[in-house]
Amino acid sequence: MTLPEVRTFTLRELSVTLSANPPAISPSLKARQYSMASTPEEKPKGGITFAHQDNLPKLPIPELESTCHKYLSCLKPLQTHREHAETRRAVQEFLQTDGPELHEKLKKYAEGQTSYIEQFWYDSYLNYDNPVVLNLNPFFLLEDDPTPARNNQVTRAASLIASALEFVRAVRREELPPDTVRGTPLDMYQYSRLFGTARVPTDSGCQIQQDDMTKHIVVMCHGQFYWFDVLDDNSDAIMTEKDIAINLQTIVDDARQTPIQEAAKSALGVLSTESRKVWSGLRDVLTRDPGSNNADCLSIVDSALFIVCLDYTEPTSAAALCQNMLCGTSEIEKGVQIGTCTNRWYDKLQIIVCKNGSAGINFEHTGVDGHTVLRFASDIYTDTILRFARSINGKAPSMWASTSPDPSKRDPESFGDVSTTPHKLEWDMSPELSVAVRFAETRLADLIGQNEFQCLDFHGYGKNFITSMGFSPDAFVQMAFQAAYYGLYGRVECTYEPAMTKMFLHGRTEAIRTVSDDSVNFVQTFWADAPGDQKIDALRKACQAHVNKTRDCAKAQGCDRHLYAMLCLWQRMQDDDTASTTSVSSMNGYSFEDGASTSVIGSPSKDSLFSQSMESHSGDAGSGGRERGDSVHSAISAAPSQRGGAPQQLPAIFGDAGWDKLNTTILSTSNCGNPSLRHFGFGPVSGEGFGIGYIIKDEWISICVSSRHRQTRRFVDTLESYLLEIRRILRIAARNAATANGGNAASATANKGMSRAREIDAAAAGTNGQEGKPVRPKIGHRIKSRGRLITGQSSGLGQGPTSTYNGGSSVGNIKGTGGGSVSSAMEESVVMSEDDEIGGYGFFDAGMLQQALKARQQGHHYHHSHNNESSSDDRGSQSRQRRSRRDVGKKLPLIDY
Repeated sequence: MTLPEVRTFTLRELSVTLSANPPAISPSLKARQYSMASTPEEKPKGGITFAHQDNLPKLPIPELESTCHKYLSCLKPLQTHREHAETRRAVQEFLQTDGPELHEKLKKYAEGQTSYIEQFWYDSYLNYDNPVVLNLNPFFLLEDDPTPARNNQVTRAASLIASALEFVRAVRREELPPDTVRGTPLDMYQYSRLFGTARVPTDSGCQIQQDDMTKHIVVMCHGQFYWFDVLDDNSDAIMTEKDIAINLQTIVDDARQTPIQEAAKSALGVLSTESRKVWSGLRDVLTRDPGSNNADCLSIVDSALFIVCLDYTEPTSAAALCQNMLCGTSEIEKGVQIGTCTNRWYDKLQIIVCKNGSAGINFEHTGVDGHTVLRFASDIYTDTILRFARSINGKAPSMWASTSPDPSKRDPESFGDVSTTPHKLEWDMSPELSVAVRFAETRLADLIGQNEFQCLDFHGYGKNFITSMGFSPDAFVQMAFQAAYYGLYGRVECTYEPAMTKMFLHGRTEAIRTVSDDSVNFVQTFWADAPGDQKIDALRKACQAHVNKTRDCAKAQGCDRHLYAMLCLWQRMQDDDTASTTSVSSMNGYSFEDGASTSVIGSPSKDSLFSQSMESHSGDAGSGGRERGDSVHSAISAAPSQRGGAPQQLPAIFGDAGWDKLNTTILSTSNCGNPSLRHFGFGPVSGEGFGIGYIIKDEWISICVSSRHRQTRRFVDTLESYLLEIRRILRIAARNAATANGGNAASATANKGMSRAREIDAAAAGTNGQEGKPVRPKIGHRIKSRGRLITGQSSGLGQGPTSTYNGGSSVGNIKGTGGGSVSSAMEESVVMSEDDEIGGYGFFDAGMLQQALKARQQGHHYHHSHNNESSSDDRGSQSRQRRSRRDVGKKLPLIDY
């Protein structure tokens, strides 16, 4: 699986292309199309949210020699000696030929960009043609509301919506405090792309469209769509939590009136699960009839702040809940799909609430990473608790610098032109659309059936125990994945973990390549008949290697993004030698028509080298034993340039089989979460791989694993066995060290996780430092000493809290047991957990894109019969005046709640 080489258009080319073939765009969004690429001159920010943006450093471009050295280091443990020798020759050739030139061109290109990787990164998402469900969109599963009375569907959903609206208000008013890591501010640009945003497919690839002044939400129930306004023009909430609950109950009651079997036949949400080209054609079908309601309905959905999905199911297991949040359930009754998979719209941010109040978030991943959505999830979860606290004590704190005025005390006239009564969207279902819904559902059911999900709520220990043993929590868990996989299959495979780079302007992620010589040595040692001390020493070295990689990647000093950018730049040069010069000055800018921003990200043309190579090559990337020059990219090297020149040879490093191997991810992992989340996860990024989302909490670890039926349950069981076994080995080593050192080492370890009250007990039960014997209590203390003290399983092994440090990200140098001096217990505990905030905040593995793009087939989408017919937007504007937004949908009578 390789990173896709993508053609991006300049704005000049796009304006010509779009004027000739304008895509179908929702009417209310015509005035607000935004490029996901950055602009050098952003709107001045007056609040605190974006106050540090101008001072953030640009993402640095690593040195070419350093990148190539790290690239070889990542591949060495994954290759045979012969394969690695070939890769080394390819890298050496690259350094002597194309590499320096591409590196210099990239540096020149970056001078006119906010980030050298950003445009290529967005293109890699937006050129993705496969369904986004299970392939791109991740999910968060929230913890239950701590107040049991609020854990029913309507109450929980209303509470989350009310908190989400305050979050929207804080972002729009720029009152949301900036994210920081140990006092260092992080980039906040993604928050401006979180709400009112939709991924819209077109014939030439997807676009991200946004209405940043939208005021309404869309609610889905039994596959049916409803909407109502929730904000005024000042972004203040116009509905109380009770008002929202009344609307939601009204919607639930109305949706029940339509039998679910009938509703499923017109559940248009399943169309968003189709391949992007098919979905693009279907949007044209939806909007081509001038007398249809569909264009207005589509506009309401696209421009909503977010989608709220009210499910009728009550999943009982963690795995079932995770599946429901990721892709919904598939349940066939009398030949009709009645599962929750029809109650989704995957092109937008979705808040999903089950009948029993279990809630989660599924989000479109193009413009935002997990760290951004995690802040949103955490803040709204916290606000629901604090709002309940304020109902008890009015002096309880608030999450927000300011809040919306109480809607119940406002003059209704001050709300402006709003409609707070829910409206049901009534789609005009033509026979063609009915068939499309049917086929989309069957393909989605296939996709769901091809995947399985298992969860591990490991309560044996968590961050506290791991840090008390002197390990980085993230590195420790990463080595657990390596050991479990090796224990099942006897080999190591390419592993991906993202590191957050938001300390740089418009930073996204860098790839941490977990597999190293040290990790291979560890898994081999662990599964061998080796002494426990030897296993622990190997684990420490492997964890330290991972810590060092994480630190480099957080500083944008990895190898993946740099190489990928050079590959994309080379592709652009082949498509048009003059495009790079033009795009330096225009690619990240805005163009304006009638005062509106209309910059859009393009996709490769149908006759570009990229498209040709993807259509002509159908083999699996990264297959072993491939001759050099027979990789995915060799198809490109044999294609002539569009200017009619001789075939262009792909740079050696990208034509080598090692490039395919590194970008064929088997273990795609991501660490993203905090106590507000129960689970986090995503689908596998390759047919032979696992998708592993995990959250390391103080006293337990939650892990969600997905695969295409690769013995997922067995992998999870092996992982749990490893975690228990490594704890046993560490405890034995700790007891041996305590005995050898007269108890001093044990005391130092124990104090890491010990409260002051426990320290008093420990001092009272202290040992004789010279002989290691218990100290006899003094006569005056005999009464307190009577009886046998009840202790934990092992003193100081992480049973209590460790430090109050909130999980920093860059890591310090920690030496192993044989490495000489070691810092104090508290300092070591803090340092070893510092990578928590930079490792794994966006699961996306760019290498997965080409795996799907290689298999794309032309013509697999719907065409309407009139090729010369104008776009839906033009037809709409010429044929009729759009109705007022207030009139879209059937207005529902409110019920008592």
